[in-house]
Amino acid sequence: MEMCDEDKSNDDIQEPSLEDKFSKLFCELEHCNEDEQKQKIEEMNEIVDGMNIKEFISIFTKKLFNKMDKMIEEKKMSMENAILLLKHAGYLKTLKNMWSRGFFNSELKRRFEKMILEEEKKNEGKNERLLADFCGCYIFLCCSFTPEVLSICSTCFLKAASSKDKEEETQKEVEIAFFALNYIEYLIKIDEDQYLNKIKEIIKYHQEHRNLSPLAYHCAWESLKKRLLLNGSLERMIMNELHFAREARRELGELMKCIDWKRKEEENGKRRRRRDIIEELTLMRWLRTLDYYIYKNKLKNEEITMLIGVIVQVYRAAKGNNEEISCRCIYSLRNAAERRDMRIEGLLESGATDTALEEIQRQTLNEDIMNDCFQFLVNVSRKLKQKNKDEREEEERKATKRKVFEKLEEEGYEDTITSFHETLKILNARPYHTLSLKISDYFVYV
Repeated sequence: MEMCDEDKSNDDIQEPSLEDKFSKLFCELEHCNEDEQKQKIEEMNEIVDGMNIKEFISIFTKKLFNKMDKMIEEKKMSMENAILLLKHAGYLKTLKNMWSRGFFNSELKRRFEKMILEEEKKNEGKNERLLADFCGCYIFLCCSFTPEVLSICSTCFLKAASSKDKEEETQKEVEIAFFALNYIEYLIKIDEDQYLNKIKEIIKYHQEHRNLSPLAYHCAWESLKKRLLLNGSLERMIMNELHFAREARRELGELMKCIDWKRKEEENGKRRRRRDIIEELTLMRWLRTLDYYIYKNKLKNEEITMLIGVIVQVYRAAKGNNEEISCRCIYSLRNAAERRDMRIEGLLESGATDTALEEIQRQTLNEDIMNDCFQFLVNVSRKLKQKNKDEREEEERKATKRKVFEKLEEEGYEDTITSFHETLKILNARPYHTLSLKISDYFVYV
């Protein structure tokens, strides 16, 4: 039997799971010297990069964190190496929106709270970098925080986020600090004006010197977005002084060029670059941010058209390569069409209308994309049916209506919509779909 096993082809040997690979390396840590331990942890961090939420939760349990606490106590693991593993795991957990309570219930959590408080109380010899590392591990891995520790961490992160150093290592620390601030902002009490002035200064400095990573820069904008409802003058500053539309378009364009769209999850046995994952997740975060600004805020129509145009470009790059990003792009186009004062001309010029028409004629149409394309087209139809009292605007509406009608007729749109009539009923049975069942709502008549 053993000989038969040895003679099995490579195809019959099952690849170890990510959990098995990680667990094997973790068990070896306490028998290594510090340098060997560091090398193994770097391998473990690469494994963490590829984990989904189920795999992450199965690995990062209370048992694992308690084991690490014991290894630190018995000096079988250096604090430097523990931070290397914990900060990376916590960062990826938060970036991928994975939820885990393993750390919260562990002895290691109490150790980190103690270390943060002790380091903060030092009058002389305080190690700001070490404190930031402690805070990063604690905030990203935990799911509930003590007020005192939270206050220390927020002050530490804001200080780190203000660094203007362009060195790659410093940029990474700034990125982590900004990301952590975004994660805990709603929990901390801050001087609103002072905080906004600091974020504004950081954004303006980056616009001139380009010293922030794409994720850090996005987090800076998110900090402002979260305060829009509380501060009326902030909207004018974001649009006119900090040029949100211009910057968002540039950032999406840069991220789109950086992502290797054709690359699959694994290629020639090699895992995707960590930076690839972060770039894709950052692009998704920008798309969500654009939804807010396009739908809720008073951007100029030409700015909205510009932003919708870059969303269309991202969609075309992601189409067939990244379904999650493709779905998000179509959802964003639907949101734009729902905006009350969104002009039809903008949807035409940006390529949004062409994109929706192309999608509904695809044989492999995703259900959510189908729903959003139909909603988009219903909104186009509804806008074209709204008459204007102003004579000149009414003539423009009629001209646009004629243009859209001819495009729809050329694409065979009416036949396509009719063929989907039964499908609409099926989609409407889903709780999150509310499509009109009146076929006439989807048509444009001259």
